Parts: sequence; structure tokens; C-alpha cells
Amino acid sequence: MTTSALPSPCPARAARPGRLGLAVLLSGGFITIFDLFVVNIAIPSMQRTLDASFAQINFIIVAYELAYGVLLIAGSRLGDRLGRRRLFVLGMLGFALTSALCGLAPDANALICARALQGVAAAMLFPQVYALIRVSYDGHARRRAFGLLGMTLGLAAIAGQVLGGWIVHADLFGLSWRVIFLVNVPLGLAAWKLARHLPESREPSASSMDWPGAALAGLGLGLLMLALIEGPARHWPAWTLASAMLAVAALALFVRAQRRIGAAGGAPLVDMPLLTQPRFATGCLLVLLVFSTAAALFLCYALLMQTGLGVDALTAGSIFAPASVGFVAGSMLAPRLVARHGTPAIALAALLYGGATAALMLQVGAAGGALSPWSLVPVLVWLGAAQGAVNTPLVNLTLGLVPDHQAGMAAGVVSTLQQVGAALGVAAAGMLFSGALEAGAGAAAGDRYAQAFASALQFNVAAIALSALLLWRLGRRG
Repeated sequence: MTTSALPSPCPARAARPGRLGLAVLLSGGFITIFDLFVVNIAIPSMQRTLDASFAQINFIIVAYELAYGVLLIAGSRLGDRLGRRRLFVLGMLGFALTSALCGLAPDANALICARALQGVAAAMLFPQVYALIRVSYDGHARRRAFGLLGMTLGLAAIAGQVLGGWIVHADLFGLSWRVIFLVNVPLGLAAWKLARHLPESREPSASSMDWPGAALAGLGLGLLMLALIEGPARHWPAWTLASAMLAVAALALFVRAQRRIGAAGGAPLVDMPLLTQPRFATGCLLVLLVFSTAAALFLCYALLMQTGLGVDALTAGSIFAPASVGFVAGSMLAPRLVARHGTPAIALAALLYGGATAALMLQVGAAGGALSPWSLVPVLVWLGAAQGAVNTPLVNLTLGLVPDHQAGMAAGVVSTLQQVGAALGVAAAGMLFSGALEAGAGAAAGDRYAQAFASALQFNVAAIALSALLLWRLGRRG
């Protein structure tokens, strides 16, 4: 479960929106997070109706996350310069339009392209939600508004599992999974019409956008995802290796260009000296590792439950819903524990998260096709609570490792890494999942998917174990 924030480092005070204006802002946060989660529960239905390959299924998830992550900083800066309400309105309209394209996609490749465009719209929309709340409120009112936003994002994650499962299961109008996208259209249009209740605000002194840098970063990460997802599926033909090498070259050019812009006194997309600070660099690696585990779990869980065990989408979402409730509870408890015990509390939560993931992996692997789906609820609640106790304070910890004048840039880097980490996690776990499926050819579907699920979770266990070690070292240095 992921959230992203791109706070404006030097906000200019704007008029306070009324209750209706705040509700419109919250709706923007809701639909962007809802669409991060709802797709996972609909993946098996998409795979059947579109006759999509496993690699295409991965790209349906990754396309949104990658476009969203790479362009978050662009969305924040454009809002500062052109007007946050204006970008919110454009983002809402874009999200409604691209959601319609997703719902009407005739095949898997068209859906992948539409999902990438939907991620672009989300990147324009979501930063304005945080920025408008920050510049429109102060003191207790700001804390209350952000509290409502946090609750909204948590509900969006739960709704993505339960409401999304119901929508797919109900097969409304015979449209199956398509309704999960089409439902965004009236919501987006309504928010567009009601956006007049939002105040306009901008920061004319905000730095300009480094579009060539964003293009290089997007190209490098896109080529890397192409290699990681298509390589195992096609047994690593030469073009996938070439794609990986071109990805490394593009990312190296990106780093070089960012250093050059910074040295010339410009405004780079990423301040490279910031990433050379050892503690902040460690925090960034932690964000990348921890947030890579959630998206991987959601994908593999949906395939195990629906394709492997034959559970319908509503039941699969309902089984996972308690984990989302646990996540919200863990997120609420974590700040108190960290305030009292510091970084070791996050390290302990990471150990509990890793333990829950290992227990889930062992339970599914041991039971195989005979697994009773509802028997997973206790370990899923444990996993969700521990994950919430790690994710929420980890972002705050990482942002606290830099001086105040670098807080805006650091927030952009961390928000981007959340989404890039999720995309990398899907690619890495997908390699293990598809490899185990292929190795188990001939076995019963339940047994094959259970072993593939257990194999894929090896990535999560390793990533969380490394995270716990880094947190322990970070705590000792601090």
C-alpha cells in the first residue's frame, strides 16, 4: 500500500476552500489511489477476457506506476507555476478521459498504453491535492485536512480490494473488469465541474521543469522494465539484453545531465549531491525496497486466489480487506512508537513484516492446492499491520534526513521512488512467479499457483530482510 506526497517547500497562503471544496480535493486523492489497488483484483478477469500473456499483465500494472512515478515532480512544478487548481482540473479531466480509454480498450496492448496515459494524468492531479491543502490551511485545520486525506487514501486502498472485487464479480452490464475504469468517468467529470469551489494558488518563483531529464529517466526505466518483464517470458533473447544495456546507458546519461544542470546553477529534476548524502541515500534505498514488496504481493495474491484456487473476485477482495484495516491501524500506531523508541521501532516493525511475509509464503507453499483461502486472514492482518507500521514512518524518517531547504526536492525523490519501487517489485516477483509456473507445468492449477506464489514471495522476504538490516544500521549511526 502506497501513498505519495509532494509538499511545496515554500507555500504561499491561499483562500481556504469550503467543505465542498475539500471533498473535491479528497475525491482526487481517492481515485488515483483506488486505481493503484483495484487493478490487481481485476487482473485474472483481464487475463481471461483479453487473452493477455503474463508479461502483458505485468505491464498493465507497471505502465501506470512508472508514468505516475516519473512525472510526479513534473506535476508538482507545473502546478506551482501554472496554478494548482488549473492542474487539478486538467488532471481530473485527463484521468476521466484515460479511464474511459482503459475501459474501452479492445486488447491488452491498448490497455497498457491507456494505463500509461492514466498514470500521466494521475501525476498531474495528485500533487495538487497535497499542495492545495498545505497552502489553504494552517495549524489545527491543516492537521485535520491531512488527517481526512490519510483516511481517504486508506479507504481507497480498502475499496480497491472490496468494491473492486464486487464490481468484477457482479459483471455489471456484462462489462466485467471494464467498469472499474468507467466508474471514474462520472466522478472525474463531477469533480471538474465542482472545482470552482477550490481556490487558485501558484508559486511564480518555482523552478522550471527539466523535461529532457524526465524523458531520459522515463526512457531508462521503461527499457529496464521491458527487459525484466519480457526477458524471462521469452528466455532472454538478444533484444532484451540490448534493452537492459540501453537502460543503463540512458540512466547514466540522466545522472550526468542532472549533475551538469546543477553545476550550472539550474534546477535539475533530481539534485544529485542530495543523493550522495549517505544517510539520505540509505533512506532512499529503503523506500525503494519496502515499497517494491506491496505491488508484488497484490499481483501474486490475485492470481493465486482467482486463477489458481478458483475464488471469485469479491471473495478474494473480502479475504484481503482485513489486511487493509490492519495497515490503517499500524499506520496510526507507528508515529507514537517511533516518537518513543526512534528508528529501532521501524526496524522491529520491518522484522515483523518480514516474519508475516515468510509465514504467508510457508503456509501457502505447504498447503498447495488444498489451501483454504479464509485461513489466510490471520497472517494477512499481521502482515498489513506490520507493513503500515513500516511504510508510514519510513517516509517521514527519510525526509527528516535532509536539511529543511532541501525538503521539497527530497519529497519529490521519495515520492518517485515509491512508485518506481512498486514497478520494480512487480517485475522481480513476476520473474519468479512465471518461472515457477513454467517449472510446474503438468501439475494441478492450485498446486502450480501456490508454488509460484511461494516462489515469488522469496523476493519480498529478501527485500524486507535487507531493509531491516539497513534500518538497524541507520539507527546505530543516528
